[in-house]
Amino acid sequence: MTEPHRLTRQEARRIAVRAQLLDAARPVDLLDTVRRLTLLQYEPTAAVAPSADLVLWSRLGRLYRPEQLQRALGEHVVVELQSMIRAAHDIALYRAGMQAWPGSDARPWKQHRGAWLRANDGCRRDILGRLRHGGPMLSRDLPDTCVEPWESTGWNDGRNVAMMLELMEAAGDVAVAGRLGRERQWDLAERIYPHDPAVPESDATRERDARRLRSLGIARGRGPDAQVEPLVVAEAGEPAVIEGVRGVWRVDPAQLDRDFEGRVAILSPFDRLLFERKRMVDLFAFDYQLGMYKPAPQRRFGFYALPILDGDRLVGKVDATTDLPATLLRVHRIHEDEPFAPALRDGVRAELESLAGMLRVQLEFEA
Repeated sequence: MTEPHRLTRQEARRIAVRAQLLDAARPVDLLDTVRRLTLLQYEPTAAVAPSADLVLWSRLGRLYRPEQLQRALGEHVVVELQSMIRAAHDIALYRAGMQAWPGSDARPWKQHRGAWLRANDGCRRDILGRLRHGGPMLSRDLPDTCVEPWESTGWNDGRNVAMMLELMEAAGDVAVAGRLGRERQWDLAERIYPHDPAVPESDATRERDARRLRSLGIARGRGPDAQVEPLVVAEAGEPAVIEGVRGVWRVDPAQLDRDFEGRVAILSPFDRLLFERKRMVDLFAFDYQLGMYKPAPQRRFGFYALPILDGDRLVGKVDATTDLPATLLRVHRIHEDEPFAPALRDGVRAELESLAGMLRVQLEFEA
């Protein structure tokens, strides 16, 4: 059995920051950045800017403009799959699973979805025919010929076409061709995805685990289930233990024994560096709460607080909103977990000026 690497928390943090392209060596290419991160989460809340734009800007900096991502999506260089934006050629790693969907997965929720899709195969074929002859369409423009309605206790109850499209996407029949506002436009998957051959499912799973670990640097091998993107990496990498943190982790050996030079960065609340809140606490001991899901009186740091990274530490939050009609990025408050040194305060202001430039608005600090 391989002896685990022994890491301090600072070493683990630096591995995580460097793997997420948040150290001083900024990337310069959008597609390469998406490939190395493996995904950008589509999250439409734009209190400041959509999360995907914030993630790319925090890596690429002043080089980045939102129309670059829109152009890449329009040209299908990157594609959206289950609300995750990925490099188009990475779809080959999902094809085998799509072709077998729902496969041998015994989880009741997945088998229920597979049975519902089979029961409504006529509706599925009607949608495919409409798309084949009519091109990209919104869900509201597609026929509902389901014989068995979708039933749930949530907001999807009775939304037959919307759920049919979600399941057809999982099965590789349809794909997101673009968006009209927040609404997805759907088309045949064969018109959107590259025609790369499917990677066998067992090989694809191992490769996805390996890529996920390279993008995270350090992660748990096992953990809670996730429906879309796992938070764990199975046997990828090598075992590691972190001083003061329970359990065994998996680390990308390419990240070990490397120099580290940090920088100041302002992050999306959905950034992969802190998306898994338990990992965020284990590595960074960061006190954070996203306020958008809470009533206003219960928000500690504002509606859409942007975490502040200083080198290998998460040190504060920016409470800000973008007022596009007034062309302003309004900074309501900067929460300092500990008093900022002048150099850090200057670094945060420089990043906010860069963010305002990306959004093409003026920066305003409220009194």
